[in-house]
Amino acid sequence: MQKTIDPIISLDEVSLSLASRAGPVQILDRITLAILPGESVGILGPSGSGKSSMLMIMAGLERASAGRVRVAGTDFAGKSESALARLRGRSIGIVFQSFHLVPTMTALENIALPLELAGARDATRRAVAALAGVGLAARAQHLPAELSGGEQQRVAIARAMVVEPALLLADEPTGNLDAKTGAGIIDLLFELQRRQAMTLVLITHDASLAARCDRSVVLSDGRVLEAAPA
Repeated sequence: MQKTIDPIISLDEVSLSLASRAGPVQILDRITLAILPGESVGILGPSGSGKSSMLMIMAGLERASAGRVRVAGTDFAGKSESALARLRGRSIGIVFQSFHLVPTMTALENIALPLELAGARDATRRAVAALAGVGLAARAQHLPAELSGGEQQRVAIARAMVVEPALLLADEPTGNLDAKTGAGIIDLLFELQRRQAMTLVLITHDASLAARCDRSVVLSDGRVLEAAPA
């Protein structure tokens, strides 16, 4: 009998409603989605469709208004912010469109930061390896302002990968980059995903980019319009 593989991400009837002066705004409406370990999944849709909000819920950075969220074996229901932070620290890497590097820290220090916050004794050694893994070993002592946009995003990717996460969430990771640099970043993400056999969730508005993933999910007005089965 074939063994059932548990999803690394499970969203069950997940909704998100945010308050506004005009009243509640429905951002996500009863999203149900399962993503398996090792998959690459493109989340596709126009601006305002709810893609980034869904990623924030997967990362535990936004609380769902309704429904069940389970990621990397953890049910988010009733979990404290510190518990969710610990989960991110050991299992979830996140790459944003804006690089979010600490401007007063070198590339190496930025990458080592999540390990140091987790109390890892070998933070510097692992950060050096992660920086080399994205092709920037020679830029270790440079501040973010001394790096190009593509280099800053590579540092951000190395920072996300240094904890060896089971899951990498990337939110429009090429949005602030030119086409050639962006293509290199995407190639790097898929290379790292294959190398570490991790799950990759890629938020994009580019259908050709989503097509590089194992499957894609299309959002429209906070609902899943189309999704291939897991």
